[in-house]
Amino acid sequence: MLKKSKGVVILKLGLIGFGGMGRVVAERANLQGHEIPVVIRSSDATGDVDELAKRLEGLDAVIDFSIGEAVATNARACLMANVALVEGTTGWNDLRAKVLSEITEAGGACVHAANFSIGVNLFYRMVSRAGELCANFDLYAPFVEEAHHSRKRDAPSGTALGLLDLLASSYAEEIPVASTRAGFIPGTHTVGFDSEFDQITLTHTARARGGFADGALLAASWIANRRGVYEFGEVLDEIIREKAKGK
Repeated sequence: MLKKSKGVVILKLGLIGFGGMGRVVAERANLQGHEIPVVIRSSDATGDVDELAKRLEGLDAVIDFSIGEAVATNARACLMANVALVEGTTGWNDLRAKVLSEITEAGGACVHAANFSIGVNLFYRMVSRAGELCANFDLYAPFVEEAHHSRKRDAPSGTALGLLDLLASSYAEEIPVASTRAGFIPGTHTVGFDSEFDQITLTHTARARGGFADGALLAASWIANRRGVYEFGEVLDEIIREKAKGK
């Protein structure tokens, strides 16, 4: 049973991974009044599913921003503890189909995304429509560019791969992608359509990690009392539909 304070749902959360993103999630969760009784650093993970599951029991949701190699173990532990999982880790594309299938078959609960920024997910929709429009003309060749801080391991980013998937529904040819890892860049993604005569670009620039954290917390509130596997975009679609009904 979820707790409420002044009409706002208060979650009992577990955090797996306490790097840059994990710390921001904790800060934003505290500001929103959520409880965080369990914090597990990636360096503290043992790979023991049973031990991890015991630590997660009694939580409303777990938010995972750890490392790709740990996602399968973390997901199984959440299933054993009967806790909803918000999976924000990148670098687990090779495991994705298997892990999500296991959660579905076991009747678990998960929201996953390469990027939990609400702005990025709106950007996805803009890019999808732009790709559909530009593909009607042979003039425009699509491309993707992305830049992140030097500590980010995977390249291209999960967000860039998502953009490529969106464009692939409109373009048959391979779409070039360029990645930069330097300094402290929170994340910038550009999708361009280039012709001999002009260039069209759409860009999303993250200013701070708080936007990603708030998206993950929104997903945790949404999934806490549900079952099933969802992409974060589906969560936003339902919220948009509900808001439209309330007008």
